[in-house]
Amino acid sequence: MPFLGQDWRSPGQSWVKTQEGWKKTTANDSNNNVSVESFCKAEQECFNKENLLLSLSYDMAAKKRKKDLMNNNAKVPYFHREKWIYVHKGSTKERHGYCTLGEAFNRLDFCSAIKDTRRFNYIVRLLELIAKSQLPSLSGVAQKNYMNILERVVQKVLDDQQNVRPIKELLQTLYLSLCGLVQDMGKSVLVGNINTWLRRMENILQWQQQLDNIQINRPASTGMTLTDLPASLQLNIMQSMTDGKDLVSLGQVCPELGALTEDRLLWKRLCQYHFTDRQIRKRLMMSDKGLLEWKKMYFKLSRCYPHREQYSDTLHFCTHCHILFWKDTNHPCTANNPESCTMSLSPQDFIDLFKF
Repeated sequence: MPFLGQDWRSPGQSWVKTQEGWKKTTANDSNNNVSVESFCKAEQECFNKENLLLSLSYDMAAKKRKKDLMNNNAKVPYFHREKWIYVHKGSTKERHGYCTLGEAFNRLDFCSAIKDTRRFNYIVRLLELIAKSQLPSLSGVAQKNYMNILERVVQKVLDDQQNVRPIKELLQTLYLSLCGLVQDMGKSVLVGNINTWLRRMENILQWQQQLDNIQINRPASTGMTLTDLPASLQLNIMQSMTDGKDLVSLGQVCPELGALTEDRLLWKRLCQYHFTDRQIRKRLMMSDKGLLEWKKMYFKLSRCYPHREQYSDTLHFCTHCHILFWKDTNHPCTANNPESCTMSLSPQDFIDLFKF
């Protein structure tokens, strides 16, 4: 039986068991084998470390992309597509925390709502109310999302050449609000660096300039126009308009339409549509001939009282399951008669829903 260790009678040699049997090797051979094995092990360890670092870098990159999308830091902003959300106003055993205005503003599908003509005016009014008083209450992500949605709205107006005046008023309201909020940056009223908000204010000024320079192209068709219709039909079309400023703009097109827009009955219906009888009685204005000045009363009432809001589509809230959803979206309600539990929300009602 050979020695299992180093043979003292043959220094530098040792017995090694192989598949073919026991063999005698020298120290140089063993060192070569060890060096080859150690080199292979070191190379394998380096390969494993490289794979580990690559996998970690991929995971970190994926997490960063996800975080950028959630925070709207990416070049292409991320918009949620949820049709309905659950509004909970307190912590329970099943659910922790509560839903805020910023969370609802982030999660609801406002991006698609902008493209829908039925919801466009509703979104614009909601953006205006948030710009007036609710912008500091939004989270940092919601504030970024607000600016991204506003950019989409401006781009849509520039492309369609419609609703220019309401968007200009919205931008003016937002700019004046930001002027006051930026001065109070030390009081943490806005989330983020002041330079970021200054750049956003510059963007607002650029959007206003683009809207001022917009030129509405006249249609190339040579068919019948509004002025070709009889005066009675023209008055019927004007009676369907709910904004006095639009009537004034229409009257500036030509002298014939200008004369029709001065119709007293037309302005009387506008006053009765937007304001109550009590409000009208408080702001009566008589002419020299003893007639009511309905046009002057309308603009005077507009400065004192809010207009009546009417939208083709609004957000709805289910009092049974506490779900906020768009009108044409089927929410998972468990009530026997879901329609009896839902109520339509105006933009102001939407904001009031999250006041705890």
